[in-house]
Amino acid sequence: MTRIIMHGCNGKMGQVITGICKEDDSVEIVAGIDVIDNKENGYPVFTDIDSCNIEADVIVDFAAAVAVDKLLNYAENKNIPVVLCTTGLSPEQLSKVSNVSEKVAILKSANMSLGINTIMKLLKDAIAVFGPAGYDVEIVEKHHNLKVDAPSGTALALADSINEASNNQYEYIYDRSQTRNKRDKRELGISAVRGGTIVGEHEVLFAGIDEVIEIKHTAYSKSVFAKGAVEAAKFLAGKPAGMYNMSDVIG
Repeated sequence: MTRIIMHGCNGKMGQVITGICKEDDSVEIVAGIDVIDNKENGYPVFTDIDSCNIEADVIVDFAAAVAVDKLLNYAENKNIPVVLCTTGLSPEQLSKVSNVSEKVAILKSANMSLGINTIMKLLKDAIAVFGPAGYDVEIVEKHHNLKVDAPSGTALALADSINEASNNQYEYIYDRSQTRNKRDKRELGISAVRGGTIVGEHEVLFAGIDEVIEIKHTAYSKSVFAKGAVEAAKFLAGKPAGMYNMSDVIG
C-alpha cells in the first residue's frame, strides 16, 4: 500500500486524484494539504503543510507555484519523495527543485498522461525512420478557450522528443504568416487551436510523398493526468534521491 499526502487536495486535480485513489486498493491518501479545508475527503486536511505529522511514502503535488517552496522544504526535512505536477515555476524554484532532488526523489514531467509519455517514446523511433527519409514534421495542439499559453507545454515536449532524437537539427516554427518562403526541411511546425471546452488534443504528423502518418492523443477529461500522477506515486515511493520523469514510470 502506497501512502500519499495530497498537496492541493481541494483543487480540481486534487479532487480527481482523491476519487481515483478511493477506487485503487494499492494506494491510500492519508492526508491532504490545502489552504481551504471545505470538503469531506475521508482523510485529515492541513491548511499548513508544516503542521502535517502523518507518515507517508510520497507526496503528490497539484497546487500552486507559490506553495512549492514550502513543499520542497517539507519533503527535504521529512525525506519524502514528491511527484511535482505544479507548473509555472520560476527559474529560482526550478533550481531549488534540482537541489532538493539531490536529497530526495522528485518526479517532474511536462505532462502526467501515460498516453502522452508513451507517444514521446514512439516519436523517437518514428523520427529515426521518417527524418532521414525527408518527411515533414508538424504538431497541432488544441485546447479550451480559457488556456492562455500557446503552444502548450506538452506540444513543446513532443517537439523536444523529436528534436533530441535528431541531434537538435529542427527549428520550431510557430507562425508562417510573416514569410513567403517554401517550407524548409528542418522546420518543425507547431500550431495552436483554442476553442470551446477541449481538454487537450495533440497530433503529430509526418508528411511524406503521397502518405501522411498521424500519431494522436486526445484527453477527454483531467482524469488521464490524475491517473498518471497516481501511477507515478506508486513508482516513486521508496526510490533513492534524484530527478525522475514519466519516461521512468512507463519504462
